[in-house]
Amino acid sequence: MVKNITDSVVYVGCDDADIDLFESQYEVPNGIAYNSYIILDEKICVMDTVDKRASDEWIENVKTVLNGKAPDYLVVQHMEPDHAANIERLAQLYPEMKVIGNAKSFAFFEQFYSLDISDRKVVVKENDTVELGSHTLKFIMAPMIHWPEAMMTYEEKEKIFFTADAFGKFGTLDTDEDWACEARRYYFNIVGKYGAQVQALLKKAAALDIQTICPLHGPILTENLEYYIGKYNTWSSYEPEDKGIFIAYASIYGNTADAARQLKALLESKGAPKVSIADLSRDDMAEAIEDAFRYDRMVLACATYDGGLFPCMEEFLSHLKSKNYQKRTVGLIENGTWAPMAAKLMRAQLEGMKNMTVLEPVVSIKSSLKGEIPETMQELADRLLNS
Repeated sequence: MVKNITDSVVYVGCDDADIDLFESQYEVPNGIAYNSYIILDEKICVMDTVDKRASDEWIENVKTVLNGKAPDYLVVQHMEPDHAANIERLAQLYPEMKVIGNAKSFAFFEQFYSLDISDRKVVVKENDTVELGSHTLKFIMAPMIHWPEAMMTYEEKEKIFFTADAFGKFGTLDTDEDWACEARRYYFNIVGKYGAQVQALLKKAAALDIQTICPLHGPILTENLEYYIGKYNTWSSYEPEDKGIFIAYASIYGNTADAARQLKALLESKGAPKVSIADLSRDDMAEAIEDAFRYDRMVLACATYDGGLFPCMEEFLSHLKSKNYQKRTVGLIENGTWAPMAAKLMRAQLEGMKNMTVLEPVVSIKSSLKGEIPETMQELADRLLNS
């Protein structure tokens, strides 16, 4: 896809509607966009490449925009293969082109490729600039968002912020959907662990006059930038985005699922404005992670399995811990026929996270509720609503 962002900045990225799993783990029913840009000036600069799945299409896009000219620079903001898979190919195609990156970028380059570009490297650090003519590129280091070599680029004339993986989302560019939903799922599952680093970046960004945000996935953002930056501030500070209760259940034969659904109905009957629920065995794990971070309260309902947690609950809690889950209030439901252990084990996992409040009482079920709502569930519902 080739389209003008401004008179001198052109989009040359590609939509991938056929991919099944992004990073071999995240469901992307609407595909993904690999974004790349070209800045046309006295010196021509390509901003990042794309995934190998789109190599041929991308090369044709680049050639179309260059129209027989050769680029002077390639800026490598992020060495992850969905953006860096074509560095070597472009460097071979244009042997005079210089490659701009930071010291860690080039260390990673040598791990991926055999091509010797030692005489073509332009090594940059924080606040270094490169003049293209009327356009000036200023480089901003963004380590651990979400790789250690990640950096971003601010173009001073047109006030464009090229943000690498930040402000990206799942979905092709022609997908008509709300930005926040898939950007939130993308953020917490890919970047979520690195909230402190995102906060540091936002402080740097606050000093810039940003008119356009050009991420490496998802749409170019040109309006209401305060909204997108505000979302990133909330997400990276681990504050709940919305008041609501998320119920995540791990059920073997359906009895724990029945308890979770009964709690949802009970909460709604008591006036809870938003209750979301997920079957961890069947629903998209990435969406469950998204909802856990989105809402201020959560309930974990789990069957005991081999004296431990049912595996999908164990996986869910492992994901939450790895993404730095914190600052939430949690209720617990356990189920077991002869020796319920799930609540004890879930509590131990939660106690290893920051600023977590685990509510009493625990709802402990022996096999099934048999159509009855126990007093402990009534009490837990009230505690959740008053938290």
